[in-house]
Amino acid sequence: MGIMISAKSNEKVKALRALAQKKCRRERGEYLVEGVKMVREAILSGQTISLIAGLPETLALLPETAAERIAVTRAVYDSITDERNPQGVAAAVKMPVCPLAAPRGNALFLDGISDPGNLGTMIRTAVAAGFCEIYLADCADPYNPKAVRASMSGIYFAALYEGSAEALLKTVDIPLIAADMRGEDLFSFSPPARYAVAVGNEGRGLSDAVRARAAYTVGIPMRKEAESLNAAVSAAIMMYELSNRR
Repeated sequence: MGIMISAKSNEKVKALRALAQKKCRRERGEYLVEGVKMVREAILSGQTISLIAGLPETLALLPETAAERIAVTRAVYDSITDERNPQGVAAAVKMPVCPLAAPRGNALFLDGISDPGNLGTMIRTAVAAGFCEIYLADCADPYNPKAVRASMSGIYFAALYEGSAEALLKTVDIPLIAADMRGEDLFSFSPPARYAVAVGNEGRGLSDAVRARAAYTVGIPMRKEAESLNAAVSAAIMMYELSNRR
């Protein structure tokens, strides 16, 4: 494995640590992936990896790859991650290039999602449900470490299109189904053959621009005692219920 790095000031360690910052991620076109499962999946799914750092015993659990590997001490590894229960390995993964394009299948349109954890969960669920084209209108950074962790490798299999609501709405050429508790009952709604599910900000909901563009407004019925559902939960219910109507 070579020399064990014990200095937090090591240049390669600093390069990984810097990926916690959005500015650095965007400048370098890389993001941080943490944990044995996610790093292994990055290798097996053919992601471009520039560097893997970890504890020697954790690095030994990974498949072979051409990416550079460095062994670090526990103290050095803990300086790289903000995970509460760090798993001992992290990698710098190249962001895919996704030129803005119209959806080829059903899609997810996220409008102003601000919590990285919610965003990552939505990406994970969307990929699982077959909504692999995801439009991110003024959302949190999907490459934020919290979003990446919450995506549980879903981020490797999603086409993520970022931009303003105005720009993305011009590109999405299929009907929008807006999620709103005041809309038509989801469980009796008949969707068109192709569509994009639109889910809004955790607090204010969908923006006026997205509401105006929506072809349908659909809500999840709830008991009157419940104020609302978490945005990620709403997105999951909408996608799975609508996809089962095909």
